[in-house]
Amino acid sequence: MNNTPELLSPAGDLDKMRFGIAYGADAVYMAGTRFGMRAAATNFDDNALREGIAYAHAHGVKCYITVNIMPSNRDLPALPAYLELLQDAGADALIIADVGVLRMARRYAPKVPVHISTQTSILNHEAANYWADEGAERIVLARELSLEEIAEIRAKTPKELEIEAFVHGAMCISYSGRCLISQYMTGRDANHGACAQPCRWNYSLMEEKRPGQFFPVEEDGRGTYLYNSKDMCMIEHVPELIEAGITSFKIEGRNKTAYYAACVTGAYRAAIDTYKKDPENFVLPQFCRDEVNKVSHREYYTGFYFGNQENGQHYGDSQYIREYEVVGMPVECDDSGKAVFALKNRFFDGEELELIQPGQAPYVFRAENVTDDEGTKRELFNVPQMRVHFVFPFKVSEWAILRKAKERPE
Repeated sequence: MNNTPELLSPAGDLDKMRFGIAYGADAVYMAGTRFGMRAAATNFDDNALREGIAYAHAHGVKCYITVNIMPSNRDLPALPAYLELLQDAGADALIIADVGVLRMARRYAPKVPVHISTQTSILNHEAANYWADEGAERIVLARELSLEEIAEIRAKTPKELEIEAFVHGAMCISYSGRCLISQYMTGRDANHGACAQPCRWNYSLMEEKRPGQFFPVEEDGRGTYLYNSKDMCMIEHVPELIEAGITSFKIEGRNKTAYYAACVTGAYRAAIDTYKKDPENFVLPQFCRDEVNKVSHREYYTGFYFGNQENGQHYGDSQYIREYEVVGMPVECDDSGKAVFALKNRFFDGEELELIQPGQAPYVFRAENVTDDEGTKRELFNVPQMRVHFVFPFKVSEWAILRKAKERPE
């Protein structure tokens, strides 16, 4: 067995895709403006799809395109031309959930491999073998499986069948992501990628003879979140994931930021590479743990990988954990250590900042001798998008990002 899994990163747009690639993705997954399950993401129009696929291939990275909505009859007429476009653009695989779409893909994009979406709820080796018999190159497993169950699927399926599984990111309270609550409550169909996330909302009880009187079922001071789910994080368990036979580690997050794509991809890249160097004596680098905690996230847990757990999937809060914020995104960097960043959040002269770069632990420093475009030093840098000039004692990557711990209210 190949003990080096593919690292698969989310690409909600070209910028996020480029940062994911820079921080170590082996492959990215993305969607066009139609037929994908993340309608809220910026996504890729036809020209951007071609540009993104070409960029990825130029960097030795594969591109998988989601065509995984559950289409109605009205969706089908536009599908042939789209499938033909994806084949012509050089897509490395189509991620498909609907058998009708699969049938059309064979007709209109026969040269493009097929990956079977997690929404088909593949939970056993017979289902996995069915899709293998149907010509699928890869299956994306249901999130409800344990590592033990995954290992059994691996043992009872063809070795050439690739197994992909989510290892990090937001979880859905519904089964394998198939939910009707959003459509029922808002008219936004989750199975067409337009979920309004009513599972994250605050709910109260109302007795039918007392209309307008709402009775909270208190979980905390902010209200009751009956369906809200924690986020998955498996950064501590890379060896177990590999040993179970997972060949592609999938990071959720096409709606997240380029900063998220960079941090989380970089953390898993370092974890995988550390394991590859010495599997028998694997020790997770501390900065990998730190990185996944320095992006916006809900409380973490390990999903269903270790069976039902006492702390469970439910997250009784509406709040994200946001302890760090981006200070600047790169504009210009050179070999001498000079770097210019576009300001995203304010900082003071002398404040502690962190510089993150691909393949490295963060560099912590004090913001001293920092200037604006006119070469002027300031006590406070607080104009959005202003160019801020730094000088570092080393070459700075063009993909470097500045951040800091968030200011806490007094």
